[in-house]
Amino acid sequence: MARNIKPRSEDYAQWYLDVIKAGELADHSPVRGCMVIRPEGFAVWEAIQKDLDARFKETGHVNAYFPLLIPQSFLTKEAQHVEGFAMECAIVTHSKLEKSGDGTLRPAGALEEPLIVRPTSETVIGHMYSQWVQSYRDLPVLINQWANVMRWEMRTRLFLRTSEFLWQEGHTAHETAEEAQEETLRMLDVYASFAEESLALPVVKGRKTPFERFPGAEETYTIEGLMQDGKALQCGTSHNLGQNFSRAFDIDYLGRDNKQHLAWTTSWGVSTRLIGALIMAHSDDEGLVLPPKVAPIVLSVIPIFRKDEDKAQVAAAIDALMSQLVGEGEVAAGEKRLSPGGLKTYFFDKSTHQKIVVDWRSVRPGDKQYHWEQRGVPFRIEVGPRDVEKQTFVLKRRVDREKEFLPFAAATPDWLRGILDVAQAELLTRARTFRDGSTRRVKSYDEMKEVLKEEGGFVRCHFKPDRAREQQVKDETKATVRCIPFEQEAGGGKCILSGEDCDEEVIFAQAY
Repeated sequence: MARNIKPRSEDYAQWYLDVIKAGELADHSPVRGCMVIRPEGFAVWEAIQKDLDARFKETGHVNAYFPLLIPQSFLTKEAQHVEGFAMECAIVTHSKLEKSGDGTLRPAGALEEPLIVRPTSETVIGHMYSQWVQSYRDLPVLINQWANVMRWEMRTRLFLRTSEFLWQEGHTAHETAEEAQEETLRMLDVYASFAEESLALPVVKGRKTPFERFPGAEETYTIEGLMQDGKALQCGTSHNLGQNFSRAFDIDYLGRDNKQHLAWTTSWGVSTRLIGALIMAHSDDEGLVLPPKVAPIVLSVIPIFRKDEDKAQVAAAIDALMSQLVGEGEVAAGEKRLSPGGLKTYFFDKSTHQKIVVDWRSVRPGDKQYHWEQRGVPFRIEVGPRDVEKQTFVLKRRVDREKEFLPFAAATPDWLRGILDVAQAELLTRARTFRDGSTRRVKSYDEMKEVLKEEGGFVRCHFKPDRAREQQVKDETKATVRCIPFEQEAGGGKCILSGEDCDEEVIFAQAY
């Protein structure tokens, strides 16, 4: 057990923060509720961003950028939208600072209209789409932006819920309602595929109840993951906005029938919350565990020696191993990337910028092992004088911390790709087994309360969505309807609260 990490069984919340600290992923900032994403954490976000960006472009979307500041009047144009975000808005009211008589600074230059630091961009993007869309020939508009947003959260937690966070937000406009609905579900599928294939995170797809919808949406769809403490995490959402924002911002076009029509719009997004998801889904009491497909460093190599002559022998063996894994050209390039502390980095896959690191720092081998284990690097190789004599190396797996001895000749690019794929699959299988084992069906409200209290996890039951009933469950159990899952068992049942006939099951869970 790691000395600097609280065990999950003793304090899950502190364990989560300890893993982030040990992995040097992020820190709290001087501004309450905001975070500093450190290079190690940002590298994971870059891997997520690169993967998702390619998926978006494969579906015909392009990137653009819209302003951080939004006129306050824009938010008032869509009633549900302003109501949903009013309490979370950060507002800019002045344009400059001036010195007061005592030498302190005070706001000056009051703005004619306050500006909102974007909590989301439907309003400003809706305004721009109204300028760009004139005819059905201009549709569809398929735009995504990578940006930061601000929502003035009262209770924050690194990555999971911060006042400022990074995300992507897709915004599209379509000619027909059918095209908009198709887009909404297509992007939900993109998110679900990414979560399972790249984050090794199994998710449940479904739609939100009216009470849980995005403000101003006709329908909201979600992917829900289950964390190791039995709480749910909303990992991404896709919204069919209908014509609500088109009506508010005059996104109309001349149709094929030579009449004016309102466009049908969607929006969809995921955020740095995904980093919190992968931490809580996979990590252990020793520290971070990263799925190989989003791991910035896939392999760390630790030389073990005591004497100078042993060092030279070990170094030659490691250089030979690196030549086998990345090629002699990359080994030569890696010589120029020696960090001041003594890390040599080699690009294993330049398309993903994933690296291999050889740790030549002047610290004890045990500290090096501890260092890379806490950072979630999927595999670690150790090479000492005895290994050189035997022409073998020690391979240690981060997933289960098992080790094996392999011949030098085994270290090829295909071999490394193969074991990375196996580790990725094992993480997904482990997470799916946990989720499925923590999903329970109940027939009554009393049974549901007992399961939530004693075991947590996903609770499936027949339930008729209703604001009052949902609030009652939340007040009494702290659980909410996570979604109405797409996958439903045949046959209906009785709502666990009202006793009415009910065709669909929902999933309840306590959530982050």
